[in-house]
Amino acid sequence: MNHRFSLAPWRHLSRLAAPLCALCVAGLLTACAGMGQAGGPTLAPQRIASIVASPDRSEADRTNDLRRKPEQMLAFLGLREGQTALDLSTGGGYTTELLARAVGPTGWAFGQSAPPRAPDAPPLPTVAPEGNAAPQLAAPQAPAAPRPRRSSPQALAERAQNAHLPNLVSLVRPFEDPVPPELQGQLDIVTLMFNYHDLGHMGVDRARMNAAVFAALKPGGTYVIADHAGRPGTGISEAGTLHRIEEAFLQKEVQAAGFKLLAHGDFLRNPADPRDKNTPEPAQPKDEFVLKFVKP
Repeated sequence: MNHRFSLAPWRHLSRLAAPLCALCVAGLLTACAGMGQAGGPTLAPQRIASIVASPDRSEADRTNDLRRKPEQMLAFLGLREGQTALDLSTGGGYTTELLARAVGPTGWAFGQSAPPRAPDAPPLPTVAPEGNAAPQLAAPQAPAAPRPRRSSPQALAERAQNAHLPNLVSLVRPFEDPVPPELQGQLDIVTLMFNYHDLGHMGVDRARMNAAVFAALKPGGTYVIADHAGRPGTGISEAGTLHRIEEAFLQKEVQAAGFKLLAHGDFLRNPADPRDKNTPEPAQPKDEFVLKFVKP
């Protein structure tokens, strides 16, 4: 079976105007689920460095690298070629693209974004704009002609046009049910980068989401969450103001779904951040934690 040919429609699924029949979609998902059996070693440092240095990565992503430290993050994730990965709340697809490059042509990287809200849905609470997580870095120059704002599926569709990313797939599904049935028990790793706190003011049922992630992962699969650290006792109460979440609060919620804490990533920590502002004062990196959970 020529998997590359049979799965090519996935690269453009988010841009199709006409709905696809459920049977066809299920067939494509099943084909994806049957691939990516990975048992090799985790990526070597040299391989990770070459991924980050890929000449076809965008300038915007390279600017983002300055604060996101992708080499340390990819090493912490412990990825293997051929794995199947899901990036929750993909946004512009920065992390999803790195995952797609890391798992290679025999693996798959899915980027999930929530469907648009219904026109008659009740309004969400007012939320302060996200603060600058790295005010110590020089702000990138704005392009002469600003690009129109893209949805997450549009951003992933643009990334999937890169010939080096045939394994990057957009999934538009609610947070509470982020994984199609055909991929249940097929995922090796799920990531959620700097957006778990937002689920608080968005009204997402986080218990349902974490349970869905647990069900979708293979035994031994990992769930890696990075976020902006809040002060002890604040829980998720400052999600819409300071865009922070208490680490112990997040850990407790995820473990309630059955996960076990496997490792802490401290490469984005800044103990000097008072954690009492959206953007730290004086200018310094925002204190951020990375937690790796495992499905027993």
